[in-house]
Amino acid sequence: MPIQPAAKTRVDQIISARWIIPVRPRTVLHHHALAIAQGRIVAIGPRDEILDNYSAAESTTLDQHVLMPGFVNAHTHAAMTLMRGLADDLPLLTWLNEHIWPVEGRFVSPEFVRTGTELAIAEMLRGGTTTFNDMYFFPEAAALSAQDMGMRAHIGHVIMDFPTAYAANADACLQAAADLLPRLRKLPLIRQSLAPHAPYTVADAGLRGTRELAEAEQLPIHMHVHETAHEVEEALALHGQRPLARLAALGLLNPRFLAVHMTQLDADDLRICRDSGLHIAHCPESNLKLGSGIAPIVRIRQQGIGLAIGTDGAASNNDLDMLGEMRTAALLAKGISNDPTAFPAWEALEAATLDGAEAIGWGDLTGSLEIGKAADCIAISLDHPATFPVYDPVSQVVYCAGRDQVTHVWVEGKIRICQGLAMDWDASVLFSRAQNWVKRIRERDQNP
Repeated sequence: MPIQPAAKTRVDQIISARWIIPVRPRTVLHHHALAIAQGRIVAIGPRDEILDNYSAAESTTLDQHVLMPGFVNAHTHAAMTLMRGLADDLPLLTWLNEHIWPVEGRFVSPEFVRTGTELAIAEMLRGGTTTFNDMYFFPEAAALSAQDMGMRAHIGHVIMDFPTAYAANADACLQAAADLLPRLRKLPLIRQSLAPHAPYTVADAGLRGTRELAEAEQLPIHMHVHETAHEVEEALALHGQRPLARLAALGLLNPRFLAVHMTQLDADDLRICRDSGLHIAHCPESNLKLGSGIAPIVRIRQQGIGLAIGTDGAASNNDLDMLGEMRTAALLAKGISNDPTAFPAWEALEAATLDGAEAIGWGDLTGSLEIGKAADCIAISLDHPATFPVYDPVSQVVYCAGRDQVTHVWVEGKIRICQGLAMDWDASVLFSRAQNWVKRIRERDQNP
């Protein structure tokens, strides 16, 4: 009697590619495939082995592509996409005090946040970002936008002392966060953090309240810190200590703290970072554009401090392009250290994916292609004049590829971008809604 072939395991889909970069382990797999079921990766192996052992209703073959984890944008203000290009070529405090904060005071609302965040999500998904870590007003609107458009988001509840359109003071911000936390926990693509804006906008009482709520709810903290030399100088004058030392004394620093920017670090600051186990979100293009300084990422890495990459908001970057941000980070590190081996391609790729996921507490689910993790993955075509020929696909992704080469994006196994086209939204509708806000903002500038 002939031996019957073993039945194949049924999965939802199989994705095969010329190259797979799982990020962890640090290797390149040639002619391999992923098997995906219920949004999770259930097998990774040579293409023929996967096809011999699994059957799927849906299969995607990517003969000239890299398949890799989606990018994790570790710091955004997504809704500020509506202010892209509004006030350029200005120092940070001038930019904030004379342009951004007045516009926010007049226009920011749940509707504003919803429109701006949806526009940002469209840009990020199209460029291969599958997770973003946000900090802005009306966080429920941002969370609902991400959930509806199928993007993973870590939503920060902003805390500030001075009155805004969102809340009257830090106490009101903390109360709003406490009230909203249970509702957002019901959204499967959303996790949350507390986001005190900066040491210079939140007094000790608000920071203590942040620490207490974070401890009670087991939440990470996401905060701008040491963004400019002026911030550090002002802190020394007002508090007699540098901002990081103040935050450490208040008990905020731990492995669940994400410090954004960190352009001004001395040896004591680096020691505090190392000893506390905090992570840093490096936003090189925003820092360069605002003239804020350059984070010393070579020294940060030498100290073993976790380093992620973020774009910041489109009002100061002016894009949300993680491929571009990753390349800038790698090249900037080499340039300022006079060392071409500083921050090599693999380390830059890790900072833009797995290290970013770990920095926001999501390394268990995303940031690498591993069995059991979510199928948050992207395909980048290397069959393109900008990336051909291919000797090392990791180098091509980091140093050559543009976001126009991102052809497919999956979040939790669901296709969001296919052959460069959005599956879940109409760009013309997003543009029309955004243009209505642009008209109102322009009228404000002409009639302040």
